[in-house]
Amino acid sequence: MARKKHGKKYLAAKAKINTEKKYTVDEAFSLLEQVTFAKFDESVDVAFNLGVDPKHADQMVRGAISLPHGTGKSAKVLVFAKGDKAREATDAGADYVGAEDLIEKISGGWLDFDKAIATPDMMVLTSKVAKVLGPRGLMPNPKLGTVTFDVSKAVKEQKQGKVEYRTEKTGIVHVLIGKKSFGAKKLSENFMALLNVIVRAKPQTSKGTYMRNITLSTTMSPGIAIDASIGQAI
Repeated sequence: MARKKHGKKYLAAKAKINTEKKYTVDEAFSLLEQVTFAKFDESVDVAFNLGVDPKHADQMVRGAISLPHGTGKSAKVLVFAKGDKAREATDAGADYVGAEDLIEKISGGWLDFDKAIATPDMMVLTSKVAKVLGPRGLMPNPKLGTVTFDVSKAVKEQKQGKVEYRTEKTGIVHVLIGKKSFGAKKLSENFMALLNVIVRAKPQTSKGTYMRNITLSTTMSPGIAIDASIGQAI
């Protein structure tokens, strides 16, 4: 019965969306509030379908951004550091701080964290677990600001909701931009900040239409298509 009830709610929400239309940003976020039906505070995601071929390294779109209003989710942050930098990480609010001890735990299968940061001098050590962290997107990376001596800043950014974006095999980038409770204004501001960095990250080798489709949705809602031509105006 519960599954049937959920189906009715989903179909009712879907009926409010014109699948033939590409909505403006304001229209899309206003409509999103009307098509959410779950009783919990749903996550809000956006998917960008890009005109790139991720098989080629020079067409990989990847980076990180601190959204204006965060994501509503507090990440568990691990920091590979020693001495003063380890104390700095602890003071900044890191959940786990260490060196060889953490490498040993991770090698044993422990992965109870969402983000990993390392000081540059620790990268030789962290390379020992690269095969474990890499496939899960947890390996510290200078391009993402997670290999740095400014440990305090990096920890605070991750705690406040810095998000990473990366093209999947199909050329799609999925990113969490907040919670339903944020409201249309904050969510749209997070979206625009993200859109800006993804547009600016367009690889020089990408030919044809770069921003092909943009879809907005919550954990449970149907998708809402946003007019992708907005990317051409940035």
